[in-house]
Amino acid sequence: MRYPRSRVLAVITAALAGTVAVGAENWPQWRGPGSQGISTEQNLPTEWGPGKNVVWKTELPAGHSSPVVWGDRIFLTAQVEGEAIPGHVPESVRIGQPHPQSVSGDKKHTLKVLAVDAKSGKVIWEQTAYEGPVFDARHMRSSFAGPSAATDGQMVFAYFGPEGLYAYDVNGKLAWKVVEKFHTLGLGTGTSPLLFENSVIIQRDEDEKTSLIVAYDKKTGKEVWKTKRPVGITWGTPVLVTVGNRTEIVTNGAELVIGYDAATGKELWQTKGVESNAIHTPLVGKGLVIVTAGFPAKKTIAIRPGEVAADKRVAWEYAKGTGYVLSNILYGDYVYLLTDNGIVTCLDAATGKVVYEGGRPPVPSNFMGSPVAYSGMIAMTSEDGTTFMLKAGPRHEIVRTNSVDEPVYTSAALSNGRIYIRGQKHLFAIGN
Repeated sequence: MRYPRSRVLAVITAALAGTVAVGAENWPQWRGPGSQGISTEQNLPTEWGPGKNVVWKTELPAGHSSPVVWGDRIFLTAQVEGEAIPGHVPESVRIGQPHPQSVSGDKKHTLKVLAVDAKSGKVIWEQTAYEGPVFDARHMRSSFAGPSAATDGQMVFAYFGPEGLYAYDVNGKLAWKVVEKFHTLGLGTGTSPLLFENSVIIQRDEDEKTSLIVAYDKKTGKEVWKTKRPVGITWGTPVLVTVGNRTEIVTNGAELVIGYDAATGKELWQTKGVESNAIHTPLVGKGLVIVTAGFPAKKTIAIRPGEVAADKRVAWEYAKGTGYVLSNILYGDYVYLLTDNGIVTCLDAATGKVVYEGGRPPVPSNFMGSPVAYSGMIAMTSEDGTTFMLKAGPRHEIVRTNSVDEPVYTSAALSNGRIYIRGQKHLFAIGN
């Protein structure tokens, strides 16, 4: 097809001005396309700070969910904590299993879903998904709005654990909801929705008798399939892996790592688990799925998915270098493991061979948000809002330090030429 010369010139001019993203893509779910935290866009900013490359910032209610983006809309969840409810007892206290760092289970909460205009930062709509007492408490460093939303550009799916899964159209109209009560040991919910074809998938683990993974029809909320899982409580989000002509769901777990047929929910294989709190999202690459955990044991296990003999399932293992909450990243040929204070271990993804250990940020830092990667760099954002730009490759080198000058407990979203960072009080849009 031939285009008028005026249109071609307009596109070139817009690209030079930075208004057209080269290889622009959506960031539709937790950790973006493929749930891996990687963007292939070529014009994302690598330098920012107060007064520099911050296109806009918008004040938002509290929440630890990361932004997701489709086109010109950003979707997030939020919580508003209210007063204590006399006589209300959270489930973990009722059954005698509270965590010593559990909080807020006795209070009223309002759980919200928001849409923000990517161009201006204006809140387009804000809906209350749930208001009232919460079923269980949360960890003092967590949030009742912890799981990130997911979107296919037509619907938005927001998950609040025992308070329900909610589906809205992109204009904020509620299409359906599913509420399934389950125990969280007073620690809250971490898993985010995963989309596959016409289904939205939830990994809902609480104990070896009641844990399950379930798929709901995206349009109606009706259950498509449900499979019980012989594992204890987890807080991680599963990933999709293409194996031949089939798509598998791979789930992390302390007792077992399990692969399922994404279309039917049928269990396909299982192997040993990470023997720790399963929080991290699995990594995919080099024909492997790499599961990690950081507490109480530090574990990295590289697994061959698909039809593989049991004694050939595990490709390699490593037992150092991982943090508690933040997921790790596989970028190019290497796996980068991060501790809670930002110490980096680099492994060869195919073999598990140590490339380097002990890479440190230039200043003492703590991290909750997971890293993202683009343009040959890995962006690691600390809790004080500082992003350290690590050059990808076999040598540890921090090439730049950026900041939004606000605490950050979430992971960045990369979409259409911009980086979106959710701080403690604001959502920041960063662009060249």
